[in-house]
Amino acid sequence: MSEAPVGLSSSVAELHNQENMLSRLRGAAKTRPPPLENQENLPPRTVLGSLQHNKQSKPQNQRASKQVGELSLSCTNEDFSKSCVEKVSKQPVFQIHVDEPDSACSKKPAAPKAKPNEGSALALHTAMTCLRPPLAPLELPSAMDVSFDSPMDMSLMDGEEKPLYMTEVPEYAVEIHTYLREMELKMRPKAGYMKKQPDITASMRAILVDWLVEVGEEYKLQNETLYLAVNYIDRFLSSMSVLRGKLQLVGTAAMLLASKFEEIYPPEVAEFVYITDDTYTKKQVLRMEHLVLKVLSFDLAAPTINQFLSQYFLHHAVNKRVESLAMYLAELSLVDSEPFLKYLPSHTAAAALLLAYHTITGASWPAALSSMSGYSVEDLTPCLQDLHQMFLAAALHAQQSVPDKYKSAKYHEVSLITPPAELQLN
Repeated sequence: MSEAPVGLSSSVAELHNQENMLSRLRGAAKTRPPPLENQENLPPRTVLGSLQHNKQSKPQNQRASKQVGELSLSCTNEDFSKSCVEKVSKQPVFQIHVDEPDSACSKKPAAPKAKPNEGSALALHTAMTCLRPPLAPLELPSAMDVSFDSPMDMSLMDGEEKPLYMTEVPEYAVEIHTYLREMELKMRPKAGYMKKQPDITASMRAILVDWLVEVGEEYKLQNETLYLAVNYIDRFLSSMSVLRGKLQLVGTAAMLLASKFEEIYPPEVAEFVYITDDTYTKKQVLRMEHLVLKVLSFDLAAPTINQFLSQYFLHHAVNKRVESLAMYLAELSLVDSEPFLKYLPSHTAAAALLLAYHTITGASWPAALSSMSGYSVEDLTPCLQDLHQMFLAAALHAQQSVPDKYKSAKYHEVSLITPPAELQLN
């Protein structure tokens, strides 16, 4: 640490030293550390290539160590003025927050004035003497008799742990479904918005969604996160014109928002910068996130196809292969904006379940699901035909992330199922 100029007072000298230290920290934060020597165990990048040529790049580079120390200050990062340094130096490292004293504590005589070096000890003593009395102990039965009926409980059924969901509560199921049907009308994107986009095309959007599927698999995100991200992208593009060079930035910000909304442990912003192969900076991603929030009016709780499928599964039990095939068909519909943007999420979910049910069992639309969803076979026929054509051409589609995802044993390898050549529904 450099010494202060001769003639300065001790306080000014200390301020000068702090400025020097802050300048070095700023320089260190801008310096990228050298790559790690051993990178064999690090995951490859899931990178989306340039959308200008409609080609998807393959993972190329191994990840390098990019985590550097950051200095969190309430002042601007551009200039560290004297007032900023003084504000930081005056801030205590730790603070003890004490609740309002009770009557018993307030009646005690005032404590003598503490010396300057006894402030922290006095605050700690006050906190310990003025705490509220503890609550009365709970009288719980023995461990063998404890049984709580809670939505968070895990019940053992058929030797497997089966989670209980709030939608399984019968007195709430109808109200929840009615509310979602109302909200899907308000949260739907415009069906023909791509015609008004001057620089991007439907194929570019398909490449973007295909890349987001890979990102979700790489970071083990929930399927609902993918559906929400696609909804945010479509709603944003319904209102804003975007150049092709910024389309991936919109998708990255939408996936970041969906992760924050849906995931318990969402990936950090630096992770989303990394998966773009450093095409965008952290500042750009955060600015785009802010813009997406403003365009969407902060309405992030959008009903999705995945939510309606979950409700249909709970209302009418089907085997796991039917569930997985319905999820596969629903996820395929996310890739192509045409013709599926014109259908509501509840409509597409019902058609996907009907097609999966017919493909696996050969049966038609159950009456219970027709009554619960409000869709008859005639209502679902247009969407059903579009899904069937998409199912037939899935193996030849340019984007293969969804079929590759559903080839795994986790989804019962449903993408390998041969689709029926014709639909024969009663």
